[in-house]
Amino acid sequence: MKTDRELIQEFQRGSDAAFNELVRKYLDLVYHFFQKITPDKMEAEDLAQTVFIKLFKALKKFRFESEFNTYLYRVNINTANTYFKRNKWRNMLHLDQVPDPGYVDTSQDRQWRKEEVWAAVGQLPKKQRLVVMMRISQALPFKDIGNILDMTEGSAKVNYHHGIKRVKSLLGNNK
Repeated sequence: MKTDRELIQEFQRGSDAAFNELVRKYLDLVYHFFQKITPDKMEAEDLAQTVFIKLFKALKKFRFESEFNTYLYRVNINTANTYFKRNKWRNMLHLDQVPDPGYVDTSQDRQWRKEEVWAAVGQLPKKQRLVVMMRISQALPFKDIGNILDMTEGSAKVNYHHGIKRVKSLLGNNK
């Protein structure tokens, strides 16, 4: 199997097949990243597709100053930030998901909680939001998060700690 570098270089020379191979290699990773952020599978697919459209446009000029997977995480994070900004009010208010007051469906409690958590994460300051998103959705070590976001491992840990504390506060869980 070819390395990411080889595939990107082939793509830069005009091989769409090389780009397709990159997509096959990373599609699940990208899709699952967004699936943890949004409960809507179609929306997660759209966000993943957006990432690959951005990559298709940007990889022609990729200079290999960082590893491809680091670059991919940055594109994921930027796309997620755009998603949070675009859906800020809907995520905070959940107006499209308010049940009829006369009917209580407890099967949705877990899904609502997930949405509330991500809505709270979306309200964090940018650095905290990025660190929390990468730690929760990708289970990345703080060292890797620091490298991707150009901060120290300690700074990543501090941002995570403050972010989680703020999320708990927003959710009314001050434990």
